[in-house]
Amino acid sequence: MSRQYVIGVDGGNSKTDYFLFDTEGIFIDHIHTGTCSHERFSDAYASAYRVMNENIQQLLARNQISMGHIAAGAFGLAGADIPSQKEQLCQVIERIGFTHYAMDNDSFLGVKAGSEKGYGICSINGSGMATGGISPTGQRLQIGGIGSELAGDEAGGFFLGRRVLRAVYDSFYRMGPVTEMTEPVMKLLQVPSKECFMEYAVQGTLQRSLPNTELMKIMFAAAERGDLVALSIIDNTAKQLACSTAGCIHNLDFDGNNSEIDVILAGSVWVKAETPLLLNKYKTYMASLTPHRCRYILLQVPPATGAVLWALELAHGQPVSPDLRQQVITAIEQELSQRT
Repeated sequence: MSRQYVIGVDGGNSKTDYFLFDTEGIFIDHIHTGTCSHERFSDAYASAYRVMNENIQQLLARNQISMGHIAAGAFGLAGADIPSQKEQLCQVIERIGFTHYAMDNDSFLGVKAGSEKGYGICSINGSGMATGGISPTGQRLQIGGIGSELAGDEAGGFFLGRRVLRAVYDSFYRMGPVTEMTEPVMKLLQVPSKECFMEYAVQGTLQRSLPNTELMKIMFAAAERGDLVALSIIDNTAKQLACSTAGCIHNLDFDGNNSEIDVILAGSVWVKAETPLLLNKYKTYMASLTPHRCRYILLQVPPATGAVLWALELAHGQPVSPDLRQQVITAIEQELSQRT
C-alpha cells in the first residue's frame, strides 16, 4: 500500500495554514498564505474554491502526490457559521476532491488542539467571538460567531473597542457615568474635543482602523483601578461568554459523562490578557450556569494543530495517541517558528 497522507486547513479571516502530514504523523509540507474565507471575496464561494484548490494542488504537486493519496482532511474555516454556509463549503471541499473529511467553524480546531481528550468546548475571544463544542460521542455545536448581538456575540476586540467608545460618548452626551477611560481614549484617537469625538469614532469604525487592542488595554487598566464603567463592560462580556459556553455544554450530550469538561480558551483577548478580571468573572458565571466541573485551558499551541490532529483521527478511526499528538504539536510549532 502506498504512503498515505492527511491535510489540515486552518482558514481564518486574514490568513490560512495548509498542512500536509503522513498518516504516521510525519510533517511533510506547509503553505501559509492569505484568507480563503468566502466572506472576504466578492464572488464568495467561487473564490473560496479557487483559493483553496490552488493551494492544495500546489501542496500535492510539489510533493509528487495526488488526491488519491489523501486519507483524510480537516478544515476549520472562518465564516462557517450557519447550516447554509457549511453546506456550501462542504460542496467546495468535495469539488476539490476530498471524500473523507471534517469541516466546521475554526472554533472547533481549538477543541482538538487544546484537549488531549479530543472533545470539550472552545471559547474563542479574539478579534471576534465564537463557541464550538464537541461531545464525547462526536456531536458538534457552534454557538454564536456571526458577529451579531443577535447571537450574544458581545466579546472580542472589535466589540469591546466599540463598547469603550460608547461608554465615552455616553459620558459626554447621554447622561452616562463619568469614566476614567475618557482621557486616555481621547489621547489615543487624537480627538481634539468632545464635539469631534463621534466623527473620529465613526471614521475609525467604518475604516476598520480603530486601535482595538489599545482600547481594550485602556479598559482593563481602568477596571483594575476600580472604574465602574469599565468593570460593567467586563462583567457583561464575561456573562455572554459564559452563557454561550454553558449553553453549548447543555445542548450536547455531556450529561452521561461525569468527567471534567475541558474548556479551551483561545484568541488574543483570552490568551494575552494582562489581568485576570475577565477570566475570573467568566468562571464565576460558569459556576452559576452549569453543574458540570470544568477544566479551563488557555490554548498555547497553534490552532492549525487541531486540523492536523482531527484529520489523523479521521484517517485512523480513533483518537490519536498522546505520543502522536505531541509529535504533531512539536512539528507544527517548529515550522511556524521558522516563519516568524
